[in-house]
Amino acid sequence: MIACCGINCIECPAYIATINNDDAKRKETAKEWSEMFNADIKPEDINCEGCLSEGNVLFSHCYECSIRKCARGKRVKNCAYCSEFPCQMLSEFFDQVPEAKKNLEDIRKRF
Repeated sequence: MIACCGINCIECPAYIATINNDDAKRKETAKEWSEMFNADIKPEDINCEGCLSEGNVLFSHCYECSIRKCARGKRVKNCAYCSEFPCQMLSEFFDQVPEAKKNLEDIRKRF
């Protein structure tokens, strides 16, 4: 399950904590992400069924993610399917998360 931006949701700690209903993983992830992103993230914030989920269980940032909003607005499964790939927004994101670029490029090679 590759998110709009190229992150592999299956490897995301929030997704893992949610599908396993793992409160210890939620606590660990909240602490790690709070330090990493200089934010106040609480264990109860660590719930997500994945970016592509049709449900309403997403990590708080995913609700406001401009990449996700763009992809959903264009009605593409993820950015690999976008005719504007890679856009400026993605290119900046790839600087921080290079594995996301690889994931999307791998998908593009298949079509």
